[in-house]
Amino acid sequence: MRNTLWFIGLAIVCLIAYLALWPVSVRPVAWEAPENAGYTGDFTPNNRLQALELVELDGRTGPEDADIGPDGLIYVATHDGEILRIGKDGTVLPFAQTHGRPLGLEFAANGTLYVADAYRGLLAVDGTGQVSLLTNQAEDGSPIHYADDVDVAANGTVYFSDASTRFGAQTNGGTLAASILDLVEHSANGRILKYDPTSGKTTVFADGLNFANGVAVDEVRAAVLVIETGAYRVWRFPMDGSPGQVILDNLPGFPDNINNAADGTFWVGLVSPRNAIMDKLSGTPFLRRVIMRLPDTMKPAPTRYGFILRIDADGRVLETLQDPTGSYALTTGAVTLPDGSIAVTSLTEPVLGLLQYTSGD
Repeated sequence: MRNTLWFIGLAIVCLIAYLALWPVSVRPVAWEAPENAGYTGDFTPNNRLQALELVELDGRTGPEDADIGPDGLIYVATHDGEILRIGKDGTVLPFAQTHGRPLGLEFAANGTLYVADAYRGLLAVDGTGQVSLLTNQAEDGSPIHYADDVDVAANGTVYFSDASTRFGAQTNGGTLAASILDLVEHSANGRILKYDPTSGKTTVFADGLNFANGVAVDEVRAAVLVIETGAYRVWRFPMDGSPGQVILDNLPGFPDNINNAADGTFWVGLVSPRNAIMDKLSGTPFLRRVIMRLPDTMKPAPTRYGFILRIDADGRVLETLQDPTGSYALTTGAVTLPDGSIAVTSLTEPVLGLLQYTSGD
């Protein structure tokens, strides 16, 4: 009996020592998470996303982003590196293979498809599906570890996010695993980069962001709207380099992509509701390190809940479309289609969602 108690005591000491001292890759920074009002007010639950029609991707998964090509067809990024083209009859055909992890997609006026590839950097794809690497580092020599989303200004300048300069997607178990590491650490190392297609130069446009994610150009205000996932907010950065400002704060979930809608408004996707435990531990870096020593099944993970919202250029919430059942979940955003309907994208689903959309405002 004495030996048994001794071994139990030793096991408890070892467990405590492991949870307190075992090396982890994150160096959490203390911050104060804003109080989460949850899905109330502008975010009151509804079931508008439950009317989605689903387009099978023939075994592919993760339609993170989509865009409409010069031919009027939908182009979709997938987890295995393929960019798919969806015909008007729903036929899914391969268009290009990046040999990386394409996330953000955006067609330029000249028909070039710009791709933010989390593993490779900023890519360009021509009309035949040929892929070219444009940049994988900034002018200061710093590598692009996690290219995430992209948009193109009318003058041809390309703005794209480098979500985390600390946790590269390819070297940290993929896009989702790397994003969790960055969100737990909260060290504000994300940035927005600017690529000049004439000079080929890549410069830092904005930095100091906690997981820099979605990017959308607002031509009317000569600004770039940026999603800061780790702080639950949306920024507006003037193109002239003057200081940015937060236009929407304290979202009830993790915002992901942002895309221009057809009427000067913007679609934003919430990939998951916020994690109450991680919010509560925002000011306690030591306990966040402890959590990263737990088994994967006990670590923070997204919750299945479908949610997109539409905002105006000043960040006012105009409407939300939700699916509390999470039947189509980890929603990254939406893209307006030529007929006025929308394509709803997802981080992990094996299908693309289509919705016959009627404005709710």
